[in-house]
Amino acid sequence: LAAAQSVSQALAATPGVAFASPAVPNNATAPTAVLWTLYPNDAPQSVEAADLVSALRNDVLPQAAGDSGLAVKVTGSVAVNVDFSGYLGDRLPTFFAVVLTLSFVLLMAVFRSLLVPLKAVIMNLLSIGSAYGAVVAVFQWGWGSSLVGLGGSAPIDPWLPVMMFAIVFGLSMDYEVFLLSRVKEEYDRTGDNELAVADGLAKTARVITAAAAMMVFVFGSFVLEAERSIKMFGFGLAVAVFLDATVVRMLLVPATMELLGDRNWWLPRWLDRLLPKIDVEGASHTDETSHDDPDFELEVATVLSDDAAQQRN
Repeated sequence: LAAAQSVSQALAATPGVAFASPAVPNNATAPTAVLWTLYPNDAPQSVEAADLVSALRNDVLPQAAGDSGLAVKVTGSVAVNVDFSGYLGDRLPTFFAVVLTLSFVLLMAVFRSLLVPLKAVIMNLLSIGSAYGAVVAVFQWGWGSSLVGLGGSAPIDPWLPVMMFAIVFGLSMDYEVFLLSRVKEEYDRTGDNELAVADGLAKTARVITAAAAMMVFVFGSFVLEAERSIKMFGFGLAVAVFLDATVVRMLLVPATMELLGDRNWWLPRWLDRLLPKIDVEGASHTDETSHDDPDFELEVATVLSDDAAQQRN
C-alpha cells in the first residue's frame, strides 16, 4: 500500500496529467493488484499524449515503484495506439522492401529489361508518396480540412500507410503492366522504341483513364462518410489513383521511356539465362501453334493452291 500511495502521488505530479485517480485495489483486505485511471491534458491522439505514455513508462513509474517490487504497467486506448504505431512503424521498411523487390523481379522476368521494372517501381513510389503527402496535409496539418467535413486536424491512423501502400501499389502495377505490355508488343514487332511508346500510349490511354476515373469516384465517395478513418482512407486512395493515371502513367512513364530509347529493353545475357520465361500475352504459344499445327499448315496450303488455280484461270 505504501508503494501504491507513492505511485499515486507521482502520477498526480506528472506534467501533462489532468487527473489521476487514487489506487483502487482489487481486494480490500488482501489486494493483489491496484488500478489507476489517468486523464491527460491533451487529446488522446496528440503527440503530447504519446510523449506522456513514454514518460510514464520510462521515468515516472520506475522511480515511483522503486525497489518495492511493484510492477506498474501502462495500458488503455492511448497506450495501445502508441504500441501499435511503433509495431507497424518498425516493420514498414521490411514490408516495403519485400513488395518492391518481388515486383521488380517479376517485371524484369516479364519484360526482359532492367530499366523498365526499375522505372516502374520508382514511378509507383512517386504516386504513393504523393498520396501520403496529400493525406498528411489535409488530415494532420488541417489544410482544407473543412472541405472534406472535418472540424480540425489530428494524427494519421497507424494502419493507413500499410493499407494504402498495398492497394495503391496493386492498382498502379496493374496500369503499368497494361501499358508496358502494349509497348513491348509493338517494340518486338517493329524494333522502333519511339513508335512503340507512342502506339502503346495511344492504344491504352482511354482504357486506363476510364478505369482510373471509376476508381477515383468510388474512393472519393468514401469522403462523404462521417467516420474520420473512412474519409482519410478514401481520400488517400482517390488522390493516389488520380495522380497515378494522369501525371505518372500518361506523362512521366512515356516521357522517360522516350528519353531512354532502346536502353529500355537492355538486359545482360547472363541474367536473361537465369530468369524464367514469362509470356503474359501468349505470343510464344501462338507462334508455336501456327508453325507446328498440321491443320494450320494444311489450311495455308489449301489457300495457296486455290489462289494459284485462280491465277491460271
